[in-house]
Amino acid sequence: MGGSQVKNTQRRVVVTGLGAVTPIGIGVDEVWSALCQGKSGIARITKFDVSGFKTQIAAEVKNFHPEDFIEKKKVRRSDPFIHYAMASSRMALEDSGLVIDQSNRYRVGVVVGTCAGGMETYENAFLALREQGPNSISPFFITGFIANMAAGEIAIVSGARGPSKCVVTACATGSHSIGDAFRLIQYGDADAVIAGGSDAYLIPVGVAGLDRIRAISRRNDEPERACRPFDKERDGFVLGEGGGVIILEELESARRRGAKIYAEMLGYGSNIDGFHVTAPDWESQGRCIKLALDDAGIAPEEVDYINAHGTSTQLNDAAETKAIKAILGEHSKKVAVSSIKSMTGHILAAAGAVEAISSVLTIKEGVIPPTINYETPDPECDLDYVPNVARRAEVNVVLSNSFGFGGFNASLVFRKFVDD
Repeated sequence: MGGSQVKNTQRRVVVTGLGAVTPIGIGVDEVWSALCQGKSGIARITKFDVSGFKTQIAAEVKNFHPEDFIEKKKVRRSDPFIHYAMASSRMALEDSGLVIDQSNRYRVGVVVGTCAGGMETYENAFLALREQGPNSISPFFITGFIANMAAGEIAIVSGARGPSKCVVTACATGSHSIGDAFRLIQYGDADAVIAGGSDAYLIPVGVAGLDRIRAISRRNDEPERACRPFDKERDGFVLGEGGGVIILEELESARRRGAKIYAEMLGYGSNIDGFHVTAPDWESQGRCIKLALDDAGIAPEEVDYINAHGTSTQLNDAAETKAIKAILGEHSKKVAVSSIKSMTGHILAAAGAVEAISSVLTIKEGVIPPTINYETPDPECDLDYVPNVARRAEVNVVLSNSFGFGGFNASLVFRKFVDD
């Protein structure tokens, strides 16, 4: 039996709203335009003095004014990772047209995660404690930095009172959040969920720590060319920051209110390598991909495009390529694969969410974003990576991968919505 003939017995789940704060734009329209044009958001770090740092580049969020989305006193009392999450969720809710009120608030959930929480807030408080003593600590310190407060603040301002959690699975956080939200709706625990991730880890200790394990690029002289997934000359990922949120909704709920539907979410796979804290296991990644495809009832040859994890590290890109080839077989030579991290940098917990946004827009708009900076083929990475220029294509099924430190893996499957 063909994969597409296998139907889930659970409730159908669709995407009805999108919101993002990224290094290549604020709002989905800006982000999508930049992706299609192959624009890089990577430059020299301006947030702090990088003298003495071996890595001096990153993908910073620019031209973002949190007061445009959040009341001023809340901006003062919370960390940028919360600002990015709240702004993204507000944009996504407005895009979806979903009104949360007494009639549905207990059926709307929030699943928004982060890798590190409010590390800028924590770092500033630690320095104040050391230099000025305990009375220098703000009474808003704890609620301004703990990891679950992005989800908490989103619930407070939106009125959502349904199932909620904060996922923390490193670079797979955003995709796990979306996958867990998908399950809540499938199984009838919620009718809609605000789902995604956010991180603001562009602080001195974050950059220094990632450089010490040689995870990030040192291509300081040419920042826009530094992130080069699947290219032979890649030398590490580029740290980014931002937030991404999507609104997932049960199909009948979306139909009743006449919501626009970007795409349908069909499948979710999740597992763990149990292998190494930073080195990936391609076999586990492959199993995760297969779990997602099986869950979706999609045969490997039905996948039109893969939005890759594609970090631009030597080990990850080679492992992901092997995993794709293992599961898709001969079809892997035909499927388009690209990494938008080449433009956005690695936004950590927000990466999977922004990549999910890119995935559903690829389906809706019929344009595959490129992998920029792809110049020198690597024999270990021998797939079609959509080099340097966006490509028009009919895309019905997208697989989106996220693989995090600690061996946490997540794969999502989206399909063009068919109202049947």
